[in-house]
Amino acid sequence: MTTIYLIRHAEAEGNLYRIAQGQHDSNLTDRGWRQVQALARRFAGIQVDAVYASDLYRTRATASAVYKPKGLPLHLRKDLREIYVGDWEERTWGDIARRTPEAMADFGSRMDRWSIPGAETPAEVLARVRAAVEEIARENPGKTLTVFSHGYAIRLLLANLQGISLRDTGAQSPTGDNTAVSLLEWDGEDLHVIWQNDNRHLTDPVYLAGEKPVKRAVALEPGLWFQPLAGEEGLTAAWAEAGEEGPLPAAGLTLSGYREEEPVGLLRLSPETGRIVLAYIRPDCRKRGFGIQLIGQAVQHTRAQGVETLSVLQPRQEEARRFFLDCGFVPEGHSPEGRSLLVKHIGFDPEI
Repeated sequence: MTTIYLIRHAEAEGNLYRIAQGQHDSNLTDRGWRQVQALARRFAGIQVDAVYASDLYRTRATASAVYKPKGLPLHLRKDLREIYVGDWEERTWGDIARRTPEAMADFGSRMDRWSIPGAETPAEVLARVRAAVEEIARENPGKTLTVFSHGYAIRLLLANLQGISLRDTGAQSPTGDNTAVSLLEWDGEDLHVIWQNDNRHLTDPVYLAGEKPVKRAVALEPGLWFQPLAGEEGLTAAWAEAGEEGPLPAAGLTLSGYREEEPVGLLRLSPETGRIVLAYIRPDCRKRGFGIQLIGQAVQHTRAQGVETLSVLQPRQEEARRFFLDCGFVPEGHSPEGRSLLVKHIGFDPEI
């Protein structure tokens, strides 16, 4: 009998920033790295003979919880990747829900009829992922393996192995949490689900000590969509409300964030340097998970310029300062004017 631990990747940027990741390479979040550590603690006493993963960064990084401590090589397979979502890739779920609400609904609930131009179909994903896991099992008779893949792909596979149709997968087979573990067995001919979507390692006191008291919204909640701001409307007032003085600094990009058709926030950024000039959410829209999506836009636009750090002048208001610290910014140096800087590193680990 071959034993296979099938594991979803840790929380990645798209999960937190509510951006469709698909096969786009994204980094893990700070929370995701803590999940990797929790997973490493869970598998510390489990004998593992081989480790396989999708070749995308977020699965490679998650797999480091097992292959690095155990001194094993990491076997990368493109056929373990997440579904390719065509022109949805790197768009916010808010934008997708606004433009194609029916397809958005089908994506999570009626996989049998979801199809958009240029994307894989769920049936195609299921076929390649099942074939990949079966091939891995055949090549490792009698061994214990870990296989790292993605939420949608794993959901399709687990449902199929339990006789659930694509039509009914949405209603009968939920997506597991980030780093959720499922156990499969291969008897030489067929795969069998022993248990699924277990996240007990995310309930240990060490992991929970770093959790925030407010649960974050999940990635498929629509969230915001963004477009460049025409003119300077609202910027001066937002700048003053942030407690800043003097003229609003110039920047290469200003985005307005919308919840459906309602403007709720502004981001002013110099992508070529990663400097955030202003990240603003309307007071009546705060503490609803919108502010972190501004940071997600800053990450996307800055990384596209080949820059690996975001920075912001330490806010004058304590609430704003806590927000940036909560988003992973840390005090690091000073601006040319002598004002303290908060910095967030967004580059990929070259050793993964």
